[in-house]
Amino acid sequence: MDQRTELSEFLRSRRARLTPEDVGVLPHGGRRRVPGLRREELAQLAGVSVAYYTRLEQGRGQNVSASVLGAIADALRLTVPERAHLTDLAQPAGRARKAPGRPQHLRPAVQQLIDTMDNVPAYVLGQRMDIIGWNRMACALLGDFAAVPEAQRNMVWQIFLAPATRELYVEWERKAADLVACLRLAAGRHPDDPRLTALVGELSVKSEEFRTLWAAHDVRDKCFGIKELRHPLVGSLTLACESLVLPADAGQQLITYHAEPGSPSAESLRLLASWTLDTPAQTERPVRPGP
Repeated sequence: MDQRTELSEFLRSRRARLTPEDVGVLPHGGRRRVPGLRREELAQLAGVSVAYYTRLEQGRGQNVSASVLGAIADALRLTVPERAHLTDLAQPAGRARKAPGRPQHLRPAVQQLIDTMDNVPAYVLGQRMDIIGWNRMACALLGDFAAVPEAQRNMVWQIFLAPATRELYVEWERKAADLVACLRLAAGRHPDDPRLTALVGELSVKSEEFRTLWAAHDVRDKCFGIKELRHPLVGSLTLACESLVLPADAGQQLITYHAEPGSPSAESLRLLASWTLDTPAQTERPVRPGP
């Protein structure tokens, strides 16, 4: 992915979200032809020259200091993930270079850990949102990952291109937007990853909804939240989702779902666990040594 283009489009998209009234600056005169702050207004707010900011937004800035990026991030009111994304795009030389496109694998110890979670659906995502590990309950709740071709074993691919996964999430639009925002963040961190580029290309070709969300340039980290699911066997479920970073495994996150104790959803999970105890296909996983 071209970092200069990505930086230019990201800055323009964040500037378009704000108005002079939002940030307390006097609007420049004349008819406003585009939404949001003008470059002149943003430069004034960040304390840099208009020419300097224009070069940066056009992807022509070089050796941008952390203090200048911080001032621009403050002016644009960026969130913590957005600030990290801006740094990735504007200071690629400061990012550790890694072999592009290397497949990620799950450490056996992590697989053993999630296998002990008898009643908790758990799976692990890699840096491209690939599903690289899972337990029996994750398959019971979300579908048999082992039966999915490896090229499609990706959460973003599943949410946009697999009808069964799409039907599972009651608030599909929110789930889809969150995943695309996470993928955007990963793309800024790993611009030379051909697998990630290929994934974005395939989704862009096959899904207009993905193209629209991708063009918004929103970025977010996965964190936590409540998910409403529509399961074909046990019906409606209200589950809490947690996302835990695995510090020893770069770019990997452990995702878990759990129900409030004593709730109807907890009983539904218990039933689901009992019905799928002897499903061998859901226990066949490609576990390899870690990278």
